[in-house]
Amino acid sequence: MTRCIGIDLHTGGLESFLATLRPDDEFAVEASGNTAWFRARVSAHVARVIVVAPGQFEVIRRSAKKTDKNDARTLAFFLGKELLPEARLQEGVHAELASLVAIRDHTMKMRTSALNKARGLLNKHGIKVGRKALDSGKGFAKAMDSHEWSRLERAELKAIAAQVALFNEQDKELKAEIAAATKTLPGYENLISIKGIGEIGAAVLLSSIIDIGSFAKSGHLATFLGMTLGVSQSNDSLRFGRTTKRGSKIARATLVRCALVAKRYSPYLHDFHEKIKSRRGVGKANIAVARKLLNTVFYTLKNDWVFENFPQL
Repeated sequence: MTRCIGIDLHTGGLESFLATLRPDDEFAVEASGNTAWFRARVSAHVARVIVVAPGQFEVIRRSAKKTDKNDARTLAFFLGKELLPEARLQEGVHAELASLVAIRDHTMKMRTSALNKARGLLNKHGIKVGRKALDSGKGFAKAMDSHEWSRLERAELKAIAAQVALFNEQDKELKAEIAAATKTLPGYENLISIKGIGEIGAAVLLSSIIDIGSFAKSGHLATFLGMTLGVSQSNDSLRFGRTTKRGSKIARATLVRCALVAKRYSPYLHDFHEKIKSRRGVGKANIAVARKLLNTVFYTLKNDWVFENFPQL
């Protein structure tokens, strides 16, 4: 008889637990930082291991008695009913690449925060600069020389300049490592043949998608990345809300950025964006064109396409 198991490992060691498993057991565990390692250890002893996405499993997320033991019982019960939302784990190079991409994203946000602080000081004195005027050391030095700063303001700007220089150097190193790793992944040449998707965009998408074969339709991929509209139905009422925003936030932001570049080169994407913008505004148009680009990403990977002249499609 197949057993459906959820377990509280705080009550004993892993090795003791593994000794109790049988080959026909089915096991469920919540996704966490070491889940991939844990699944690998357990998989050799059981018939199946399901990794559950806790954010998509409301029974546990909103439980009034949220303890490890209660969560384990709940996982075991719903595993037996085949009602658990299964998570897709990043492993190996995909996991390492995703982690490196996240570090770069964090670095760039800190860089943006520092630059915004510098712009705030400049604006305080009525000095306007271009959007990228402070990105380089030379541009930053020029801005600092454009005004007689107080001693404390100059000290602050000097500290910001040093931070930005460090972030720029880190970004250069991270981009080189990300690009080198991404080039080894299946689908890299396919994605960079799409105008608008570069090495970083390909890294984010490939590390998020992992295996395009696990998605039967483009809509399934869109749902996985949180690029579909939420639906609420009650009796005869059917309402569509905002995008669900499940999945990788970095992947969604990257898709939008790539789509906004792609539409500069593709008349089709440009016209589609303008059509949506005239009816629903620029924000919804950006999401819509990103969703359109995601369709292209799906079929490009699925069919192993490599474009020679993407904008002409």
